[in-house]
Amino acid sequence: MIIITGAAGFLGSELALQLATKGQELCCLKRDFNEVPAFLIPFNDTITWFDVDMVDHSALEATFKGATQVYHCAALVSFREKHRAAMISNNVQVTINVVALCKQMGARLVHVSSVAAIGLAKQGELITEDLQLDLNKPHDGYAISKFKSEAEVWKGIDDGLDAVVVNPSVMIGKSIGKKGSGEIFETMRKGMPFYTLGSVGFVDVEDVAKCMILLMHSTISAQRFILNADNIDYKDFGARVSRAFNKPAPKIPVMPWLLELAWRGASIWSFATGKAPAIDKATAKNISTHYRYDNSKIRRTVAVDFKPLSQTITEICENLKA
Repeated sequence: MIIITGAAGFLGSELALQLATKGQELCCLKRDFNEVPAFLIPFNDTITWFDVDMVDHSALEATFKGATQVYHCAALVSFREKHRAAMISNNVQVTINVVALCKQMGARLVHVSSVAAIGLAKQGELITEDLQLDLNKPHDGYAISKFKSEAEVWKGIDDGLDAVVVNPSVMIGKSIGKKGSGEIFETMRKGMPFYTLGSVGFVDVEDVAKCMILLMHSTISAQRFILNADNIDYKDFGARVSRAFNKPAPKIPVMPWLLELAWRGASIWSFATGKAPAIDKATAKNISTHYRYDNSKIRRTVAVDFKPLSQTITEICENLKA
């Protein structure tokens, strides 16, 4: 039996679609307040849905009976400081439960981590799978939650678990919508004159799901893989997205010192109003830092050709315009 955790999410639902299209019978787990994505409803004959609190080991155990393959996509995502402790606790405990049940059932695991759980490279070098996050430096709660969750998988591997780990960069795709990473495109659609001086990696969610399936059916174990299609400066990225929306490209650089003032001001405003800050310290740091990822390991290992970023951008913008 194939299990997908977080199957109603952006990645989990894409993974379920690719597997269901191939005629696979799936056990898909989601939280009770998440709706089944509309594009998966036609596969109700082969997909069994379960609403489950994955922090509850006994509740999760009931859905793992007969599991042979497990894709662990579920995780809370927030970059707000007030959610930090709860998010870390939730994501780590859920992974502890998944690892324990995979060992109990003898199931193979593909665990979704993140490039946020990988350390930084020296200036001018690409970030590789061999780099470890330096916990002596400050990191946002999401990065810590992914690092600690991945650490639980490695503990399981040391104890005999058959597992591989994938570390996607920023996932985007035509079904992204207007939340999460989709907010970037919605902002650009309305027009954005500013750009920051950092860079980042992007990967299409379809390619992430494809890589996970290929790895699941391989003999590879105890390895981690960066999944990244393209590295791009925010200025160039903004220009490409704006062009797809027939908007002027961003022309005004936002310097790091201005971002520092912005997140501090937003923090004060948030405290005074109780509303979420428009920008926080972690976001300000991330969008002014250069992150460039090496995807050569996954390309050497499985037969995957990543979708060009320009194609993904076009597909997203066409969907949003429609």
